[in-house]
Amino acid sequence: MPPTLASLVHHSALKLTVRAGEDHLDVPVRWAHVSELADPVPYMEGGELLLITALKLDADDPKAMRRYVKRLVGAGVVGLGFAVGVNYDEIPKALVDTAAEEGLPLLEVPRRTPFLAISKAVSAAIAADQYRAVTAGFAAQRELTRQALTDGPEGLLAALAAQVDGWAALYDASGAVVATAPEWAGRRAARLTADVERLRDRPAPASSVVGGPDNEDRVELHTLGTGRRPRAALAVGTAAALGTAERYAVHSAIALLTLTTERSRSLQAAEQRIGAAVLRMLLAGQPDHARAVAGELFGGLLDAPFRVIVAEADSDGDSLGGLAEVVESAAARSGEAVLVVPEGPRRLVALAVDGGAAVEACREYTAALEGERASADVGEQGEDDQPVVGLSAPAGPIAAAAAYKQAEQALSVARRRGRVFVEHEQLAAGSVLPLLADDAVRAFADGLLRPLSEHDATGRGDLVASLRAWLSRHGQWDAAAADLGVHRHTLRYRMRRVEEILGRSLDDPDVRMELWLALKATAAAE
Repeated sequence: MPPTLASLVHHSALKLTVRAGEDHLDVPVRWAHVSELADPVPYMEGGELLLITALKLDADDPKAMRRYVKRLVGAGVVGLGFAVGVNYDEIPKALVDTAAEEGLPLLEVPRRTPFLAISKAVSAAIAADQYRAVTAGFAAQRELTRQALTDGPEGLLAALAAQVDGWAALYDASGAVVATAPEWAGRRAARLTADVERLRDRPAPASSVVGGPDNEDRVELHTLGTGRRPRAALAVGTAAALGTAERYAVHSAIALLTLTTERSRSLQAAEQRIGAAVLRMLLAGQPDHARAVAGELFGGLLDAPFRVIVAEADSDGDSLGGLAEVVESAAARSGEAVLVVPEGPRRLVALAVDGGAAVEACREYTAALEGERASADVGEQGEDDQPVVGLSAPAGPIAAAAAYKQAEQALSVARRRGRVFVEHEQLAAGSVLPLLADDAVRAFADGLLRPLSEHDATGRGDLVASLRAWLSRHGQWDAAAADLGVHRHTLRYRMRRVEEILGRSLDDPDVRMELWLALKATAAAE
């Protein structure tokens, strides 16, 4: 413990006597300072024991002493030592009364006790306290290292919580709680997720202090990792501010957890290289070789239905990294295997268990991005930084290449529609008509029907409307003529004119199909 006024009073060699402020002797003393200035406050930092002989003070004047003592208390001076037998044979009553009124401890220093002896006693006590703190810090570091090596991050958190007499929690890159110690701290840690997310957005390394939920405790948050994006975060909750020994323990935990996360990054890079090889084998139609190379690294991922995720970004930003972290974190929390393979800075491929947490996390993440895009102006939202994601239908190792193609098709549709996320199964549902909104389809339709539109513009017939009615009636002359309100011979004449102008036969089903789609595309554009 740091020195206190009480410890100085009980110091047998100093012979100090308490004359006022007996109830405030447990205050720590940061330093002992000698000053005979009438106003030493500008040179005080707070926490000092001020030593005086009242050489320049009118210590018998109650008003002067009241101003003097109030200034000292306001500056944070914790005690006043008055040397008797120098300028005053005893401490003046005006000073004693004022010190008692203000609650400022007043110590009588006998003539035989030099101020230097008091300063040495304070300095020695501070040095001893710092030595104990450093020694305790090194002991904590050894214990934390031992726990990290034997029991991993969970053991390290338990040792840290014991060292600080509080609780500790580890968060992953997405801000989700990975582990806590003790277990009862899990709910407190979960309620700090928003604070962790805000800290993650700041340049690393970053830290902050927040009040615990419902003011239960004081919580320090620290990012972990050496890269620009934090790999994890540490929370330490205590009832009061950390002391020197506890601070050593926290810093040691940060260093050890950073080493752990960086080691995990190296292992992750190696896993990604293996994953890339496995993916190439699957796409090449070699599932048995893929299983042999993967071994147990990806668990049962290659033995159960999975989905292929293909994501692309228009810039080299962190959007794909954010998606990868969300997918990997969700899989880790649920105990699923996942294969994530970056294909350059702007493309990402992942295999995730069908119906699992990783696929659902991908849906939620992209849905949130869709919401941001819908609620913000293009100039504000940084749309180029958002990924575009396609998801395949469920597939097995034998059909991996087909699933990959499905995900690419879904991604292509997402780009054309200005969407963030499209599932391949959505493409087979509903109508094909929304696909006709593509600019290339409209251009084809305009080119195909232009000769008929130009003919109709001369007032020599209504070939486009007649063609639409005839195709909608599947070539039934009487029904189509009735819809148009013309004789069926008139309709036959118009269809021959359509064939002559287009140079195509309406007996060809492909021609009828193209003309019908062109009419639909034109109607959709109107």
